[in-house]
Formats: sequence, C-alpha cells, structure tokens
Amino acid sequence: MTVEGPGTGTGTQAPVEPADTRQVIRPYGDTTGDGMVQMSFTLPVPAGKRADAAALQLAAKMGLDPASVVHAKPMGPDFTFFIVYGKVGHLIDYAAIPVPAERAYPLLTAQEVNQAIRRALNRPLVVVGACIGTDAHTVGIDAILNVKGFAGEKGLEYYREIRVVNMGAQVTVAELVERAKAEDADAVLVSQVVTQRNAHLHNTKQMAAAFHAEYPTAVAAGIGRPLLVVGGPRFDTVSEADLGVDRIFGKGTTPAEVASYLVHALLPAETLPHAGDDHDDHDDHDDHEEDEDR
Repeated sequence: MTVEGPGTGTGTQAPVEPADTRQVIRPYGDTTGDGMVQMSFTLPVPAGKRADAAALQLAAKMGLDPASVVHAKPMGPDFTFFIVYGKVGHLIDYAAIPVPAERAYPLLTAQEVNQAIRRALNRPLVVVGACIGTDAHTVGIDAILNVKGFAGEKGLEYYREIRVVNMGAQVTVAELVERAKAEDADAVLVSQVVTQRNAHLHNTKQMAAAFHAEYPTAVAAGIGRPLLVVGGPRFDTVSEADLGVDRIFGKGTTPAEVASYLVHALLPAETLPHAGDDHDDHDDHDDHEEDEDR
C-alpha cells in the first residue's frame, strides 16, 4: 500500500538535506569577521618607498588585498623590517579540525612524584639539563629546573626526590654526554630557543646521535641510557622520531608536566599513584616537613 504525502499525491518524499555541521570562521581585526590580519617579515633591501612597494607586492602575492605597511624599520643599511596589515579572503572550517590528543599521562603533584620515585628507586632520580650549542638562552631550562619555576609552579630542584644538575648555557654535546654519564643520569633535559637556520633541530639531532652512540647496548630510555627530553618554542613541525629523542615539549610547558612525564616514562606502572589512592602517612609527613623547610 502506498501512502501519499500531503499535497504530493506520489507517495514519495524529497530526500532530507544533511545538516550543515560546518563552523566557518575568518580572521578578526577591527570588527568580527572582517578578515583582517597582521604579519611581520624582513626584506633584504634598504628602507624607503621602494622597499615599502616591495613589501606590499609580497603581501598581495600572499593574498592580502587591500594591504598597507603600518610599520617599517631599517635593520642596518641593507635590510628592512615590516609590519603589514591587510584583508584575506580565506575561510576556515573550525569544526573539521580534529581535537588535539590529550596528555597521555596524568598530571601529578610534587608529593605524588616524590612518593613514586621513593617507592620505585629508593634513591633520587637524577636529571641533567643544559642549553647546547651556541644557545645562550637559559630562560627555558631554568623555568623547568630552578626552584623559582614557571607559571606559579616550582621547578624540579624543589622536588625532594629529584637531583638536578643544571649545566647552564652553551654546553657542547660532548660535555653533556660526559656529565650525564658521570652523574649516572636518569634523564637529560635540553632547551633550545635559538632557531635560526634550524639550529635547534641540528643541535638536537647531534645530541641524540651522540647519546645513542655512547650507549650502544641500551634497550630503551631508562634501560641502558638516559631518557632524552628536548624543549623549545619551535619544535611543532617535527616528531620525536625525526630527532631521535624520547619526548618533545613545546612552549608553555610547566615543571609539573615534565616531572609527571619523567616518573611515568622511567618508573614501573605499579609504583605510580592512581586516582583515589590513599597516600602513605609516612610519606605525607615527610613531604609536609619538606614544604615547611622550603
């Protein structure tokens, strides 16, 4: 039996159009959705009107129309730094962007980290850190290692069960390997801030290769060689496998994230705290005393 739809007389219905699940967005400058963006770059030409014209031509080729030079500053006699403001016609479907993967390990408190190390090792976990190559920017490594820490969190030196060796800046790869071996390091932390000509990538690959060569019989990180960790603002285009390291941390990483990763990467799973675990009273007492001492 055919059931006729209202007003059709055919017994068939038009197919339902799929719901539009897109979330289309565009850049925002002065007003919502106006498509305005600002970018900066340097051109190898002397400052002047001709240089401004070159900057606008480059902006047009990049899709900015219209565009204007809002700032131009000489960088010596032969270079000019520009800030250009302009409109783009590009759209982004925000709904189609996958949600980044969550952290693969839970964030632990200092007390939980100390307890886990104490249970598993019965000795301090040794961390050697440095800025390698010609990189003299210690702000990154100090933020993770120094007691003063970063973003309201105290650095690894604060953790009672972590012994930190901070070698500072401009450390050669050979010096880092030698010191890590002398300290019997469980983990090596390297910070790289200087990125010109991909120096951070070259230095990290050289460091990783040196450690793998120094520990040829190692089974894995923590089993025959130190855990290799690198951090900095410009490692978002490469993976751990590309560089030969065990973990890459990007900008905004806090000491607690690094400490939590270290214990989860180096200690047996059964020694790690789980949600709802009761803390050992003796360990709690020790850590409270430690907090008062500091």
